[in-house]
Amino acid sequence: MKTLPRLKYAARALLHALALLSVKFLTLTFLFLLCLYALFQLVHEVFSEGDTGFDTRMFDIAQSLSSPGMTHFMRHVSFFGSDEYLIVAMALSVLVLSFYRSMQWNSLRMLLISFTVSVLNTFLKHYFVRPRPELGLLVVPGLSFPSGHAMIGGVFYGVLGYIIWTTVSRKVWRWVLISLLTLFVLLIGFSRVYLRVHYATDVAAGYLFGILWLMLSLYLMSRLERFYVKRYKKYLGSYRLKPIQK
Repeated sequence: MKTLPRLKYAARALLHALALLSVKFLTLTFLFLLCLYALFQLVHEVFSEGDTGFDTRMFDIAQSLSSPGMTHFMRHVSFFGSDEYLIVAMALSVLVLSFYRSMQWNSLRMLLISFTVSVLNTFLKHYFVRPRPELGLLVVPGLSFPSGHAMIGGVFYGVLGYIIWTTVSRKVWRWVLISLLTLFVLLIGFSRVYLRVHYATDVAAGYLFGILWLMLSLYLMSRLERFYVKRYKKYLGSYRLKPIQK
């Protein structure tokens, strides 16, 4: 007689889990499609219609905040999205995470996602071939669209945010750290506009490309992790059950 209540409880728990999974899946799918739509609209406006009104407004805002002290500050902020910093930060992060057994998959996530987004950014720059703004406060070679600081830096800090979200137990600390990372990434993007080495649309495109690549990469990495763990457990189980040869 006790079996029936247990089955009902298990059925309710399963339905609840499926409902949560569906909500999470639908939310992430909606966010992915929304970013994809926004990116298509942005690319169309910049390269088909030549609409740079948003860029002009953001340059005007940056100009209104201009001062020697602010320029010095923005140079330092911009450094935390540069190749020189991100290569070292990524390498150290991978090294530190690899020392912890429970973090080895996160170490692999950091390595693969950071490397692939860098390659993708280089490809996109040469595909769109947009020159940088004139009269920049820094002399920066290369192309402008999409911003590497926003895209590569955003993805690097996004992976850090994913690791924080999945490993930090206290909910308050998770939200505090994620909020600080988000604000920092936005500040890095604005620093590129302030220094006039990128248009605001370059930065916006970098964020959108980065979000799309981060979501896709995290999904594929989670599938790979589950597949590997399943195969490893199956192999380990068959190895343990193998009869001893006499």
